[in-house]
Amino acid sequence: MSMNFYILTLFPEMVVNGLNTSIIGRAADAGLLQIEAVNIRDYSANKHQKVDDYPYGGGAGMLMQAQPVYDAWRSVVERIGKKPRCVYATPQGRTFTQQDAKDFAKEEDLILLCGHYEGIDERVLEEIVTDYRSIGDYVLTGGELPAMVMVDAVSRMVPGVLGNEESGSSESFEGNLLEYPQYSRPEEWNGRKVPPVLLSGHHKNIERWRRQQSILLTGRRRPDLLEKAELTEEEWNWLKEAELRDVSG
Repeated sequence: MSMNFYILTLFPEMVVNGLNTSIIGRAADAGLLQIEAVNIRDYSANKHQKVDDYPYGGGAGMLMQAQPVYDAWRSVVERIGKKPRCVYATPQGRTFTQQDAKDFAKEEDLILLCGHYEGIDERVLEEIVTDYRSIGDYVLTGGELPAMVMVDAVSRMVPGVLGNEESGSSESFEGNLLEYPQYSRPEEWNGRKVPPVLLSGHHKNIERWRRQQSILLTGRRRPDLLEKAELTEEEWNWLKEAELRDVSG
């Protein structure tokens, strides 16, 4: 069974072209994913496919009208016979996380709504949106890039998409830790050597080293995550000692 994404957008080519490559494109070709861009302009009652108008109360810019957005959403709902979760990409939403990717991946169908101009008429948002998400505290020209980011992250959590089933559970943000450093051939490059433990063939020591490196890296680069990580008392003590060694040189 595939996971189906329906992206409501004014720029369908941008979405389709951006997601039709690499792992996501191959997963779609294999039938694990279905990604469909629904052009909101196709549902405009205006002969010029106009979908925006001036906001009541004045203000800069134009606003996407409710009816074309609603009709585009309804076309999906009528086709699949149910109302799936609808995610609106907006700076007003809470930050999209790896846990969100996991949760959304449990859905059979997911609609993503891309805004433009100064946003979308609030009335249709109240009618159709179930989840508000942001990919960061900054403003973009439209919701297509955030929607593509979320589709990519969610798709990686769909069984079979990554090939190696362990890949999705061993990368950054699992357990609120960043991923450990990784190395490939040659053993020495520009005077820098691969850590000896990785050449030892001792899997238990390698796993321990990787866990410690994840903890250390998270503490250095994302201490906000480390506060939420589940570390043992031994690991906390090891981290304090490692930090002291760094300070003392």
